Amino acid sequence: MKRLCLSLASLAVVSVAHAQTPPFLDNRSTPQTLVESLYNAINRREYSRAFSYFETPPAADFQTYAQGFEGTERVDLHTGKAVIAEKDGTRIYHLPAAIAAHQEDGSSRLFAGCYEIAAASEGENFQPLRITSTQFTTSDAEVLEGAVPEDCAVEGEVVETDSLAQSARDVFTTVYGEACLRAREEGLVEPDEYTISYILPYDSADQPKREKRLFRFFCDRGAYNETHVYLAESELGGVVPLRFASPDIVVDYENGDPEGEVEEIRITGYGAQDMMVNSEFDPQEQTITTFAKWRGLGDASSSGIWLFREGEFHLVQYSVDASYDGESNPELLLDYFTGP
Repeated sequence: MKRLCLSLASLAVVSVAHAQTPPFLDNRSTPQTLVESLYNAINRREYSRAFSYFETPPAADFQTYAQGFEGTERVDLHTGKAVIAEKDGTRIYHLPAAIAAHQEDGSSRLFAGCYEIAAASEGENFQPLRITSTQFTTSDAEVLEGAVPEDCAVEGEVVETDSLAQSARDVFTTVYGEACLRAREEGLVEPDEYTISYILPYDSADQPKREKRLFRFFCDRGAYNETHVYLAESELGGVVPLRFASPDIVVDYENGDPEGEVEEIRITGYGAQDMMVNSEFDPQEQTITTFAKWRGLGDASSSGIWLFREGEFHLVQYSVDASYDGESNPELLLDYFTGP
C-alpha cells in the first residue's frame, strides 16, 4: 500500500459527535490508548489537548490545525498491534490504524496508515508517549476493521511486538524504580505474566469472557522476606499498579511484653498495600496469597488471600500469628473465602 505523509488536519478526518459527547479519556500509557485519547479530545472539541499529543506539530500552527476539523460530525478509529524498534537510542512504536471520517453532509471516507510514536530515551527523564509522525492514505475497504494495515514498515531491529508488556515494564520502572531497592541494584527482572478470564454481573450469557493481563514484578528482598508488586491491564487501556486491602491490627500482650502470652488481636481499620510479601498468584483459583514472616523462624507472621472477582482482587481471608513461641499457630481474623 502506498503511503502519503499527510497531517490528519489536512485530511479533515477528525470529527465531533454532536449528539453525544464521549466520556473524557486521557491515557498515554500505550500507543493504542494514546491514539484513542487523541480522537477523544477531538470528538470533544478539545483541540488544544489533541494538539498536545504530537511531538512534531501536525499543522503549521494550532489555528490551522483546528480549522481542519470544520465540517465533520465524528470519527471512528480502529487500531492494530504496535511493533517496536530502536532508533538512535529511542524506542519507537509503529501502530497501524484506520479511521472513518463522517461528515456533516452525510458522506464518509476511510483512511488507513500508521502512527509513529516515541517513548522516553534510555536515561531520559520520564515523558509520556507522544506522536512523532503519521502516514495515511485513502482506503477502498468496505468496513473500518478491514482497512487496518497488517503492519507498518519499520526501520531498524524490531525488539518487541507486545506493547502492553512493554508498557508494564515502563510503568514499573517509573513508579517503583526508586522504591524497589534490589530491583534497582540487580536490574529489571522480567515479570511473571498471567491472563485472567472473568465475567461481570451485567454481562450477557452469550457474551465472551473478558480477559485481563496480570504482571508480577520482583521488588525487594531481605533476610527472610521477598516483596513483589502487581500491575494489571486497565479497563480503560494500558496498565496500572494494583493496591490490595489490608487490615490494620493491634496486638495486646500480657504485661505488654511481645514475648509474653497474646491476649487479643484486634482489627482497627483497613488500609491498602502494594508491596506483597512472599506472595504467589494461583491462576487456577485466581488468588494472590501472602505469608509475611515477622522474624526468620516464621513462628510469628501474617498471611492473607485476595480473590479475583468481577474484575478486581478482594481480600477474603486474613490470619495473624502474633506469638513468638517457636510454633505456628495463626489466628483467623476474617474469612470470606469459599473458593473461586
